[in-house]
Amino acid sequence: MSLLSVASAIVLATTAAPPADWEQTLDEVVPAVVAIRGAAPRAFDTGKAISGVATGFVVDAELGLVLTNRHVVRPGPGTAEAVFADHEEVELRAVYRDPVHDFGFFRYDPADVRFMEPAELALAPEAARVGLEIRVVGNDAGEKLSILEGTLARLDREAPSYGKGRYNDFNTFYIQAASGTSGGSSGSPVIDADGQVVALNAGSNRKSASSFYLPLDRVVRALELIRGGQPVTRGTVQATLRHAPYDELGRLGLQDQTEAEVRAAFPDGTGMLVVDRTVPGGPAFGVLEPGDVLVAVDGRPVTTFIPVEAILDERVGQEVVFEVERGGAPMRLPLTVQDLHAITPDSYLEVGDGVLNTLSYQMARTRNVPAGGVYVADSGYMLRNAGIVRGAVIVAVGDEITPTLERFEELFAALPDGERVPIRFYMLEDPRRLQIQVVTVGRRWHPMQRCTRDDDSGAWPCTPSPAPATASAATPSSLVYPPADTRLARKMAPSLVMVDYDIPYKVDGIYSSSFTGTGLVVDAERGLVVVDRDTVPVGLGDVVITFAGQVEVPGEVVWLHPVHNFAFVRYDPALLVGEQPQAATLLDAPLEPEDEVHIVGLTGSFGPRSFESKVNGVEPLALGNPKPPRYRGSNVDVIILADQGGLRGGALTDRKGRVRALWASYSYQQGKEDRAVFLGLPVAPIIEALEAIQLGRTPEVRELGVELGWISLANARNRGLPDTRAEELAKASGSHPGVFIVLRRTAGSPAAGLIEDGDLLVSVDGVPAIRNRQIEEAIRAESVRVGVVRGGQLLELDVPTRVAPDGTGRALLWSGLLLQAPHDALASQRGIAPEGVYVALWWYGSPADRYGVRATRRIVEVDGQPTPDLDAFLAAVADRPDRDSVRLKTIDLSDKVAVTTLKLDLAFWPTSELVRGDDGAWSWIPR
Repeated sequence: MSLLSVASAIVLATTAAPPADWEQTLDEVVPAVVAIRGAAPRAFDTGKAISGVATGFVVDAELGLVLTNRHVVRPGPGTAEAVFADHEEVELRAVYRDPVHDFGFFRYDPADVRFMEPAELALAPEAARVGLEIRVVGNDAGEKLSILEGTLARLDREAPSYGKGRYNDFNTFYIQAASGTSGGSSGSPVIDADGQVVALNAGSNRKSASSFYLPLDRVVRALELIRGGQPVTRGTVQATLRHAPYDELGRLGLQDQTEAEVRAAFPDGTGMLVVDRTVPGGPAFGVLEPGDVLVAVDGRPVTTFIPVEAILDERVGQEVVFEVERGGAPMRLPLTVQDLHAITPDSYLEVGDGVLNTLSYQMARTRNVPAGGVYVADSGYMLRNAGIVRGAVIVAVGDEITPTLERFEELFAALPDGERVPIRFYMLEDPRRLQIQVVTVGRRWHPMQRCTRDDDSGAWPCTPSPAPATASAATPSSLVYPPADTRLARKMAPSLVMVDYDIPYKVDGIYSSSFTGTGLVVDAERGLVVVDRDTVPVGLGDVVITFAGQVEVPGEVVWLHPVHNFAFVRYDPALLVGEQPQAATLLDAPLEPEDEVHIVGLTGSFGPRSFESKVNGVEPLALGNPKPPRYRGSNVDVIILADQGGLRGGALTDRKGRVRALWASYSYQQGKEDRAVFLGLPVAPIIEALEAIQLGRTPEVRELGVELGWISLANARNRGLPDTRAEELAKASGSHPGVFIVLRRTAGSPAAGLIEDGDLLVSVDGVPAIRNRQIEEAIRAESVRVGVVRGGQLLELDVPTRVAPDGTGRALLWSGLLLQAPHDALASQRGIAPEGVYVALWWYGSPADRYGVRATRRIVEVDGQPTPDLDAFLAAVADRPDRDSVRLKTIDLSDKVAVTTLKLDLAFWPTSELVRGDDGAWSWIPR
């Protein structure tokens, strides 16, 4: 039985069984076709970090050469494996990617293929003709192998356009057929009945089911040079040509005599080449003009692309003469042929988690800007925070022009961490508009290094950029508080600040990496500011505090309350001169419905504003569970106002400006959207925590380990609440009758084994439970006596309390995963025990991306070895060599178990650890 017959993964996409000759041909072709699984670990040039599947085929079995598309080999860094028809997997390394045309070559070690002898396919570009019946053999739509039939319809189609800012082929014809290929079939051989490859599958039009194939003439040349160990020279004058029919040429002014001579010389031709565009700064710019009809190059008549490229590729660095007709006037225009590889980037700079490379010819020609300059392929953390995004071209650092990547690295590497420097840039879609943004230099979270392609190994080795010679010296800034509209706003203005928080690694399930909110100065001498946890949700990040919209100073996270919606951050008071911030006066006087209050906060332009309002209610907070689990407020009575005044954050004060509550943003989800509501948080817990910090202690917060809801007494009676207890609670709660109900328990807490979901909590230490604050004060002891009603029976339980965890202080970067201990929201919101290693985040183009390991899962085993915590996980993956395979057992939020294999890529995804020290500072530890 033939190989084709037994290969269960092969799909014959035909309406009828293939003829016998096709079956024999396909039997011979299939052993040469490979599925390619690859990844781009970094954004580069036109491409983003990504993982995917494609197709290639062996063109030289002795050397292990595999032909595929350029966009599969990728111009930037990448990793790939080939899977043969017998499912053997071998590593590939890139040996060539064409700067313009959509083809490239991988190489594998033939000795790695142990169980089959790969076939090799012959390239026959001359065999392509209209009407030829073909088959496309490849990895279509992610299948292991598919075979699609078609008929060549055109040999002179214009190269497909994939859009501005993306890779596009040009200066070549394409072949068109209706074979309906799709994702994964890139790089498939297009074969005739004799098994010859007549074209290379490259693109498709899903609307018309058309497929586009690259002719192989230039591929054959490149293959011959690679086989001979010679460089593949490529020349250009930075001009894009298009093929125009004779009727259009006449309108462009082509002389009748010229047309007659060309028709006689090329009787099968239908037109000639016309200059479509030239790139500013290139050899052809200002010499050739759009609309020029190309007649000859160096005296050789040309009407198609291949002869032009053949001349340019052999004349790199030399002068050639373009003979054109411009509006009917013949012209001889000498041009110097430029090295096409020299304007194709082969190096990148990693800085602040971003990727910069030289602006390529590919990008320059579509945007009509000069090639060269510093292109932002990925803004990363540092540049994104400054508003510089992908697609920007940086032209200056401070007052220094940066025409090259080398100059940018030199200038930027000399800047100390924390330095603020203006960056001038333009966006490719708007190159005439120069923009300026101030960037805060940062190497705290990400290294700065230069990575350059090594054509011998196919790797991209990196060299750390030089360290700055000096450290950043903070300079004090003068502060003057502007006038305000009201007396209260003027009084509170020195206590109000704007807090910006940027997070390099999204731990603990947070939904964004940038937050902004209003903070309240509570200790001016120590520089302490209280802010809600929808502004500072985790302890890993960079704080910037703005005073009166005039002065920005760096800050640091001091402490986050594990239960209540507030955190403390700190600034250095020595950085402010002139008028000074003033600590707000906190007044622990509970608010009640109908009390009059003033909302005091900052507008979007940093101006202080105040509004009168009234307390509409003081009620237990009720927010649904977010997905994925993250911090949210619970077990607190919040203040609801009748009129919020439009201010987003600040304080609720009395007429004298004494703060009764923090006007805080509470994050929640509605469907899949992240939203926030502003509510008042009483200052009592803030005062307690502040006093501890002022005494040099870390506040200790005890909790019961349950989340409580609030239901009416009528509902509680239906659930078994005795009448005597209902009457007792009604008298105690006054205008706020109701009873607490246990919504969920925190997995691993002592209460989880004693209290049950649905219990009615009626008393704490013998006192009726009517307020969250009352319960909070009672559970400061190591154990508390809790009265619950369960099934109509009153139970008195001695329940140990627990110290609430203070947030994540350790994270691990491994194989493109951000790993941490399971955070407390998993235990409190989902009842998931704090065991295993939690996947907080994954990166595109990483091994985690390629093999499908996703966030919110917990890794519980590595190669059968249990990993109950980060230390066990590190021990299990230690000393693994690069490209080694690892088997992971994971559990999702619904307790579904999965086993995934993953292949390491230590070159691009080394293991490292982030650890928060006792002083609150974070540090890197390579592993």
